[in-house]
Amino acid sequence: MAARATGGRRWNVTVHGPRDIWKEIQDLADRWRAAGGPDDHHLVLEPVGGRPATSACGRLSWRLPAPARSTGEHPRDLPRHFRPRPAPGQDGTARIDRRSLVNADPTLTAAATAGPQDTAGRPPVRAATPADAEAVVRMRSEHVLSKPLDEDWIRRCTYELAPRLTPSGDARAFVIDAPDGTMAACALGLIHPVLPAPAYSHGLAARVQVVATHPGLRRRGYARAVVSALLDHLAGVEHVTLFELNASVEAAPLYRELGFAGNPALMRMTRLEEPTAASTAENGTTWLPQQQYAETVPKATAFACLYFTDEEDQPLQLHSVYSPAHPWQLVGGTMDEGERPWDTAVRECREETGLTVSGPPRLLATVYGLPGAEWPYSTIGMVFDGGRLTAAQIRGITLDPREHDEVRVLPLTRWKALMPPHDFARLSAVAEARRTGAAAYFGTWDWDHA
Repeated sequence: MAARATGGRRWNVTVHGPRDIWKEIQDLADRWRAAGGPDDHHLVLEPVGGRPATSACGRLSWRLPAPARSTGEHPRDLPRHFRPRPAPGQDGTARIDRRSLVNADPTLTAAATAGPQDTAGRPPVRAATPADAEAVVRMRSEHVLSKPLDEDWIRRCTYELAPRLTPSGDARAFVIDAPDGTMAACALGLIHPVLPAPAYSHGLAARVQVVATHPGLRRRGYARAVVSALLDHLAGVEHVTLFELNASVEAAPLYRELGFAGNPALMRMTRLEEPTAASTAENGTTWLPQQQYAETVPKATAFACLYFTDEEDQPLQLHSVYSPAHPWQLVGGTMDEGERPWDTAVRECREETGLTVSGPPRLLATVYGLPGAEWPYSTIGMVFDGGRLTAAQIRGITLDPREHDEVRVLPLTRWKALMPPHDFARLSAVAEARRTGAAAYFGTWDWDHA
């Protein structure tokens, strides 16, 4: 495209190539006026040869071909505040200095507007992993919530979200990374079951919980890219057909383009329970309603493990791929709802090693830990005797690569150099219980020791 002044605030514009660049620029000008004529960006067409066109709002970001011949010149009126002026020494070739259609970070310049893109010129969207949980939580805190979260809530939300971002969890997110390695944009959706209907036969719905873009990287199509990727995944892979979200006034046009529609029948309420009046018995004892009393008692998570050795009573442990704080672990894990401790130990053993233990259960140790900064609940665990394994049984162990990557058998004393002191103290207590036949009580498995 070329623009040449003809006087009287009129210009001749020549368009060449398969795309009508001038029409797209006019469309941008209309959108700029509709946004109130903000004063933050410039559109620059570089003169001569293959000319890159860029803008801070990201709407024009491709390389234009050099014109091989003229396709005709057409005088056109330019909108106010949107008039090209000839660049000195370029014989009429225009450098267009344009006010953008949208607001953005005023510290950005045209040279810094390209942002992350893939080879096709699109924002490089990727699926989030549990490692992205904290960054997503911080994006929500800083750019979505009316009041940012404090560090305790950041930590709590991160521990809540990370396991939900695994394939077996109910959270899915897509993100764009900034050039400096931080998160530029993200969209988080939470899947939940609903009663099926013809429109959602799989009985699954999703709430778009978070859509956020760093203020310095806005107006580049990042929100559209991450939300589109999220919706496509939820619909195409997770079979979700019912979607919901809360839209700000600024974001509503984007969501309408993506297929969302407002519903005046949809209502929302945040309801905080009022404290129920407690009753007082004749002897002065105060009785709380059952649900209210349940909220006052300490909460705890529970786990169950199996202690295996080889035929020479050397402890067997598995190397964790997800917990650098506890690199070597007994076979076992957290109890599922409705399970009893021995059932948990048997299930975890089968999942982590492929071995099946039949019992009867023999308790070697009870473990207890107080809550700490990284976990708000106490921990209660039971360690059962798994028995002595033959060399063939040990060789036949099949690990779940998502949890462990090595099986190792060593004399007890050699484990000390490989484990944190508190981990080794627990292992020693369990080994002593096996040796003496007297169950151990290890009551200091506190989170603050991790």
